[in-house]
Amino acid sequence: MPALADAVRPAHSRVRTRVLGFAFFLTVITYLDRVCISTAAPFIMDELRLTPPEMGLVFSAFTLAYSLFEMPSGRMGDVSGPRRVLTRIVLWWSGFTMLTAAATSRATLMAIRFLFGAGEAGAFPNMARALSEWFPSRERGRANSVMFFGSRVGGMLSAPIAFFLIRSVGWRASFIGFGCFGIVWAAAWHTWFRDRPSEDPGVSVEELAAIEKGRGPRQPAPAVPWLAFATNRNLQTICAMYFTYAYGLYFYFSWLPTYLTTNLHLSTTSAWVFSGLPFFFAGLANLAGGWLTDALAERRGLYVARCWLGCAGFLTAAGFVLAAAIVPQPIAKALLLALALGAVDLSLGACWAVCLDVGAEHAGVVTGAMNTFGNIGGVLTPIVAGVIVGRTGSWSLVLYVTAALYAFGGLAWLAIDPTATLTPESTIRSTPRTQN
Repeated sequence: MPALADAVRPAHSRVRTRVLGFAFFLTVITYLDRVCISTAAPFIMDELRLTPPEMGLVFSAFTLAYSLFEMPSGRMGDVSGPRRVLTRIVLWWSGFTMLTAAATSRATLMAIRFLFGAGEAGAFPNMARALSEWFPSRERGRANSVMFFGSRVGGMLSAPIAFFLIRSVGWRASFIGFGCFGIVWAAAWHTWFRDRPSEDPGVSVEELAAIEKGRGPRQPAPAVPWLAFATNRNLQTICAMYFTYAYGLYFYFSWLPTYLTTNLHLSTTSAWVFSGLPFFFAGLANLAGGWLTDALAERRGLYVARCWLGCAGFLTAAGFVLAAAIVPQPIAKALLLALALGAVDLSLGACWAVCLDVGAEHAGVVTGAMNTFGNIGGVLTPIVAGVIVGRTGSWSLVLYVTAALYAFGGLAWLAIDPTATLTPESTIRSTPRTQN
């Protein structure tokens, strides 16, 4: 019967395809702008005379601001709508990406990266909010997977593009080039996007009914029960799980190119390949994971679709990272690290879909909360890795810590209930796990 159900569902309009296109290109640009500094790091460290711990602080300045402003920016999207908020976010971060070219010291570079992070905060929660408006629950895993596929395409492209630009025009000019992409996106988004499908004449009555099926009447954004949310064990576990995910992810954003060139002594060409390969695997895994979590949700229920899938992805990633720390061959280490990011990203659609599952009208706040704690992990990664390498010279110890955290995140998935919608009165087990 699933095939018959699919056959009678209204097809996507061009408008919904366009919304997915905006989500895809937004995340491409975010990761181009975010990851390019890791490729430029050896050149920046040489010119500004920065040590590994100091460069770690530069990396973390962005992530600290990103985590601090994540929930307020997500809340802004719940109140004002993602059209207006995302326009502001993208223009802000694009300006500070360009301004990175003007850095003359560690202090100025940290200040610019902090303000860049403050501007980019809320990009993913607000786009997730837009997708929750434009796609019914049965399609949200796939919609989120398209969004995060774009992020991995951006991560994959940033290293070779940045290497090429740096060698052609220098690291400073490369940041100006990267910043231009966001300005173009923001102009197009503000012109064409509408916060709700009902506001766009390109959406048919049948398609609108399919999107709105099962939703209650529209209400103004409700007040956030902050205390109830802060003390809710389900949300706390989601945040803890994502902390471990982002801790591992930010190794790829910050130190991977340096690790490949200075520790594994790979050639420039090999470093290009193995800096982008993790994001290639992750992009494919995102698409597969988004389809898989939606398929499992229809057939086996949300707990299997979100939590079993999440646990399997995280534990597999932990195994790959542990193996990378143990094997002696440089190419094997680089390949295992690439596979690890692919394994954990198989769960990424489930990570964000579970926030929409439990967040309901507070989807922006819930995704913002999860991403805030994730980025706290991202704040720590560059600093912890920089300190470990600076004091011990051991990259293997960096990988052991990452593997342990991935394993903890996998176990945390099993304690999450995706059927427990967050309300002031919500309990840890509001409905049976087998329900959709």
